[in-house]
Amino acid sequence: MNSLVIAVLLAVVAALLIVVVVVVLAARRAARAHQAADAATLARAAAVDPLADLGADAALGDPRRLGPGDTVEIRGHAYVVRGSLHITEGSWSWKEHLLGDAETSDLWLSVEEDPDLIVVLWTDVRGATVTPGPATVDLDGRRYASDESGTARYTGVGTTGLDPAGTLAYHDYKAGDARLSFERYGTSGTWEVARGEKLHRHELRVFPRS
Repeated sequence: MNSLVIAVLLAVVAALLIVVVVVVLAARRAARAHQAADAATLARAAAVDPLADLGADAALGDPRRLGPGDTVEIRGHAYVVRGSLHITEGSWSWKEHLLGDAETSDLWLSVEEDPDLIVVLWTDVRGATVTPGPATVDLDGRRYASDESGTARYTGVGTTGLDPAGTLAYHDYKAGDARLSFERYGTSGTWEVARGEKLHRHELRVFPRS
């Protein structure tokens, strides 16, 4: 009789131990799954800039996605993107878009992230006699200070007036939100001069082509 009781007790203890082991293993698996979920959430959060103006992109369109055939409205005036340049210099890249409407075709819109979004509207300066190189350049009563210069490569799509691919040298100047840019494409010895104005995000809207 005593042996039977002992056997039963041992069986009960063994069953309880099995239950405890199963519960502990399940708890550990749940904890690991929770940790993995937390890590994934943190990774997704880290990938999103908390200061990025995602609401503006949703409401006004994303200028980073501009391409030929799209329409961009700047201060209430609509332009069609005729062609686009994707420009790279090492690991750095930016885009320039040729804009046009019924009256003009000499406007360019540059879009870059540095790290915030920077959008500049450029107008060609015809017959300019200034050249790049000095620390400052004076044009039409405004003094611009040298900002950056270099040599880059570009590829183009749509109508740009340039070869589909090539190189360019550039020298950019600035005065507050005003910009002055010199660009020379390929082996041409002629500098193209453009005056630019930095745009605020709410000043433009993007309408992708349907």
